[in-house]
Amino acid sequence: MAEFTFELNDDQKQVRDWLHGFAKDVIRPAASEWDEREETPWPIIQEAAKVGIYSLDFYAQQFFDPTGLGIPMTMEELFWGDAGIALSIVGTGLAAVGVLANGTEEQIGTWIPQMYGDPDDVKVAAFCSSEPDAGSDVAAMRTRAVYDEAKDEWVLNGTKTWATNGGIANVHVVVAVVDPELGSKGHASFIVPPNTPGLSQGQKFKKHGIRASHTAEVVLEDVRVPGSCLLGGKEKLDERLARAREKAKTQGERVKNAAMATFEASRPAVGAMAVGTARAAYEVALDYARTRVQFGRPIIDNQGVAFQLADMRTQIDAARLLVWRASWMATTGKPFTSAEGSMSKLYASEVAKKVTAQAVQILGGNGFTREYPVERMHRDSAIYTIFEGTSEVQRLVIARTLSGMPIR
Repeated sequence: MAEFTFELNDDQKQVRDWLHGFAKDVIRPAASEWDEREETPWPIIQEAAKVGIYSLDFYAQQFFDPTGLGIPMTMEELFWGDAGIALSIVGTGLAAVGVLANGTEEQIGTWIPQMYGDPDDVKVAAFCSSEPDAGSDVAAMRTRAVYDEAKDEWVLNGTKTWATNGGIANVHVVVAVVDPELGSKGHASFIVPPNTPGLSQGQKFKKHGIRASHTAEVVLEDVRVPGSCLLGGKEKLDERLARAREKAKTQGERVKNAAMATFEASRPAVGAMAVGTARAAYEVALDYARTRVQFGRPIIDNQGVAFQLADMRTQIDAARLLVWRASWMATTGKPFTSAEGSMSKLYASEVAKKVTAQAVQILGGNGFTREYPVERMHRDSAIYTIFEGTSEVQRLVIARTLSGMPIR
């Protein structure tokens, strides 16, 4: 078991510096343009593919880092460059992880390469879970998957929302209800192959921030997929449903709690994204405060500005440490007895909103214009307290974990 450490090893430092260079030289110069265009930055994704960042191999290496720091380090550096472009680069990973976690070896080998394409013809994938009436409340999901035994096909109907790459993806991974009586335990995941009839893009959202990342509804109307597209296979699904029905008779709410607990392990990655954005805004504000002269001296000489910067740096470092602790715990199999995953996401996301707002304030009128990046960073930061569970949901999870009450 890897010991917890605050020091990156030489290999991790090399990867961090490589990612930082890409974020500095490729992502950041393009950030304003793609934010204004509100379009998927295909040329930047292609550049990431050419150097090996946009690939399953790279993310697998970081995911299996025994210290647990590979993924948060990656997220922080890419989102330091720009949140919208970074999300376009890492968004496919959500779908890939869904297949890796639930799929067979054959499904993994068949579908994940199609999610990424190749450097000359990059593709993206979409993970479709949220619905108009089922965001944090996953048990309220309505998209149904019905098995047609005669044809060995699954028929999917419903509407998904807030899907990163939804509708433009080569491969969609869709979570649907197969047994409504089991709540979130009655869900299963399905691959929807390219050009499958019945799948269409609904509304594309015009967002406050992360505008370079494509977010849209995905509409499923009698979408038929082969039985082989059920992740894990039908035999495994039937066994899991049978166990869930038996547990439901004796454990009640605890069946649902197990599903909620799975989200805990993924939340530190979102916290790392928030840390990257906060750090970027802090660095801009620090450089500005050192060079901006008012009343005959740099504004950092004013205690009101200096103390803000001191608080910003302290909060960013504290957020990173919470993220690293939770990531290490998840990788080494230590249970989140105090909802440490939610703690890291809650604190880091709130810090990102606060720090970016302070950066705008330190830059004054310049911070309010699009000539300086902190305005965009402040808009981008708003998403961190919303997706992957709102701050209110994180507080609820933490409070109920500490009190021993069921997580609903």
